[in-house]
Amino acid sequence: MKIIVPMAGRGSRLRPHTLTIPKPLIPVAGKPIVHRLVEDIAGVLNQDIEEIAFIIHESFGKKVEEELIAIAQKLGAKGTIYYQNEALGTGHAIMCAKDSLSGPAVIAYADTLIRADFDLDQNADSVIWVKQVDHPEAFGVINLNEANEIVELVEKPAAFVSDLAVIGIYYFKDVAVLKNELQLVLDNNIIHGGEYQINDGIKQMMAKGMKFVPGKVDEWMDCGNKNVTVETNSRMLGFLHNDGIHLVDFNVKLENSTIIPPCYIGEDVILINATVGPNVSLGKGCHVSNSTIKNSLVQTHSHIKNANLDNAMIGNHASFDGNFTNISIGDYSVLE
Repeated sequence: MKIIVPMAGRGSRLRPHTLTIPKPLIPVAGKPIVHRLVEDIAGVLNQDIEEIAFIIHESFGKKVEEELIAIAQKLGAKGTIYYQNEALGTGHAIMCAKDSLSGPAVIAYADTLIRADFDLDQNADSVIWVKQVDHPEAFGVINLNEANEIVELVEKPAAFVSDLAVIGIYYFKDVAVLKNELQLVLDNNIIHGGEYQINDGIKQMMAKGMKFVPGKVDEWMDCGNKNVTVETNSRMLGFLHNDGIHLVDFNVKLENSTIIPPCYIGEDVILINATVGPNVSLGKGCHVSNSTIKNSLVQTHSHIKNANLDNAMIGNHASFDGNFTNISIGDYSVLE
């Protein structure tokens, strides 16, 4: 089994946090989004992972590439890096990794997290994972026949088609079939929304009679912008806490301070006259004094004092002194 992870964009909706670090490497509950994603997929597949291919922009740099290779190696897999330097769509991104497109594979976009039990239908050519949503007009959705097979993909339907939204995770029994169809999409310059789309390859597979079935996820968590990333951090902390996972470093320094779970507290964190939690992540080396923080995500080595924070997202090496409550500041920012 292979996992293919398109993650070329830095994530403009999550600026300023993505100016110095790509969105998939922003930590949620103490671990980068893409790390959590591939770990969760590997865990629920319950199969040996042969290779994890990451499609990135070349500007991410060698340090990021080394981190991604390390993520794959921790799962016992080969890590491979491919580049997509032009934002030409999902189909184009997948084809940037065409040398790895063979055999059974999961394709997963790196700005989403899930909680699920995967049950692969061995009789199906592909599984598309979906989640029931309240406002399907905002998503791509699937249309099913009476046999519970996917017969249509509809992008942001104006009229109701179904309430099953495509979440961006796909399984292909042989991903080389998708590669061949996407090559036709590229060769024939089939473009929608100015981009080459994975859906056009999938639609060609459906037209040839290949069997697509839906997979269901229990939880689907987005990391597209600041507010939903903070919410995802809170939800993930709750799941991990309920799973009995220890989230607070044993060497956290507490002085007249309280931690209200669930919280992730990294190593070398110092809390002085502070109340932290619930639903807070504090990365390595953070210092918090005379402050109350809840429902917030703070990355590494940031200093916060005299603050009352709720629904806040703070980057790395930031300094915050104030009484604002709903903020989003990036790396090396200072508010005094």
